[in-house]
Parts: sequence; structure tokens; C-alpha cells
Amino acid sequence: MIPTRDLLEEQLRQIDALIYAHIDNNHSPLAMALSQLVISGGKRIRPRITLLFGSLLGAEPESLLRLAAAIEMLHTASLVHDDLIDGAVLRRGRSTLNANWSSAATTLTGDFAFAVAAQLAVQANSLPVMRLFTETLQTMVSEEISQLSSKKGITCREDYYRWIQAKTASLFELASGAAALLSQADEERAAAARKFGNEIGMAFQIVDDVLDFIGNQFALGKPIGNDLRQGIITLPTLYYFEAHPGDPDICAVINRERGDPQRPERLFSAISQNGAIEKAMQEAECFIQRGLTALAVFPNTPERQALAEIARQIVPTTVCAPGKVIANV
Repeated sequence: MIPTRDLLEEQLRQIDALIYAHIDNNHSPLAMALSQLVISGGKRIRPRITLLFGSLLGAEPESLLRLAAAIEMLHTASLVHDDLIDGAVLRRGRSTLNANWSSAATTLTGDFAFAVAAQLAVQANSLPVMRLFTETLQTMVSEEISQLSSKKGITCREDYYRWIQAKTASLFELASGAAALLSQADEERAAAARKFGNEIGMAFQIVDDVLDFIGNQFALGKPIGNDLRQGIITLPTLYYFEAHPGDPDICAVINRERGDPQRPERLFSAISQNGAIEKAMQEAECFIQRGLTALAVFPNTPERQALAEIARQIVPTTVCAPGKVIANV
């Protein structure tokens, strides 16, 4: 029998081939640019989770491959739109689509990627999976619209958790939960799979937000400190706000005021030295532990061990000085 790790890498190559085949049907420059974004992709953590849960629970292999490809493509599509909304010019060390193309062209490319994701999801041949897929897409989009339409930035952890659950954790939950549905797992295991995905997805986004303060630009593939410059409130900033509610700089960011170019730098320095980074990382670790508890209901197979390893790797073992932490997956 092929070892789980080797089999997984072969399946990931097959997933890439499936995605490229769908994109290559359109030979426009934007489709080719989208292909480059897929090629430069990270460690494929979401499809890995799908493949491992599907293997653990006995999903049909061909349908599982197409589901995993759909989830990776949905993630890619969301990145295209996120970069446009945030005005980001770098992603994974490369220029974003919106750095080189008009907003209209970038939007349509993201829409094309969403269509490819849906096409791949349909090929999994499961109505429950397709239902969860569309529910996840609706969750991701509706919360982003809510944030964009708000006159103020996030001011409490409850709102922050709701936001990151919608934009990030919901896709991790889809990766694990859809694999369980495809495998026709019983209710207890399906719920545990979704719980695992949601919890580690929450941790993943918290760590990603922390890395915006202490990451390495080369490793991250994007500038550090970008969230504050964009007026985006994340968990470290919220911890700082709780300790310093009267700080005029943080109040100005929450109220989405513009005009002081030095404000993000002052806040960046204050938050980095306030203990907020350590608190946020401890919170991420709590999410990981809850995810591992959910995972414990499954048999102790190589697949379960690999899923646990993915979870544990999300949170760095130590919080390093600025510029020293390796990029999140």
C-alpha cells in the first residue's frame, strides 16, 4: 500500500490537473493569469483536509478528488475578490490580478473562478454536498457585504469571530464537512468533522492576522502591517483596544477616519509591544485544542494523525520577534 503522505501528494497533483483543465478551456489573458495564481498556491491545506477526511470515512475516490478541487478553486476565487476589495498588490509573492488589470476585469476573473468551483462541485454527484457548498458561498459573501456596508470597524471580539468564521472558517468547515457528507457518515461523525474544520479555520485566520504584525514579508508574500493601513481590525488590535479604549489612534481607525499617514505605524508599534500578540496566539491555540477534541471521535488511523498534524502546525510553537515567523499555510 502507498503511504498516506505519498498518496496524498499524488492526489494533489491530480487536483491541480483538474483545475488547469477547466481553466484552460478559456484562453484569455485573465484566465492565464488565474492559472498563475493557482500554480503559485500554498500548501493546499483545504483540499488536504478534504482528501484525508474522505479517505478516513471511505468516500468514492473520483468524487472526492473533484470535491477537493472545487474547494481549492472556491478558495482561489475568494482570494481574487478579497485582494480587489482590500486593494492588495501582492499575493504569495506575486502581483495580484487587480495590480495589473482593471477592477471590472478582476471581478469577472473572480466570477469565472467561482463558476469553475461550482462546476467541479457538481461533478462530486452529491446533492447534500452541493447544498453545503452553496450555503458556504452565501455565508462568505453576505458577511463581507455586511462589513463593507458598516460605518464603523469591528469593536468587539464577538463581531470579529463572526467575521472570520464567515470568511475563513466556513471554508475549512466545508472542506471537512463536505467530505463527511460525501462519505455518508453518520450524524455524529459529520458534526465532528465540521467542528474540526471550523475550529482550526478560526485558528488559521487568527494566526494569519497575527502574522500581519510579526511576519516576514518575503515568507508571507505580502507586506506586513497591511491590515492597519487598510483600517482592518483584527484580534491583536482588539486586545489593544480593550486595554486602551481611549487611544485616539485606535478610535480613529475604528471610526474609519483618514488623513494621518503616521497613525498605522504608531498603532503597529504599540500593538506589537502590548502583549496583544501573545494573547491572540493563545486564543488560536484554544481553537486548535477544540478541533483536536472533535477529531478524537474518529479511529486513530494515519489519516486522523495527518489531520491532527495539520492542526498543530497552524499555530507556531513560539511567538517570535517581528520578521522571524514563517508564513501561515
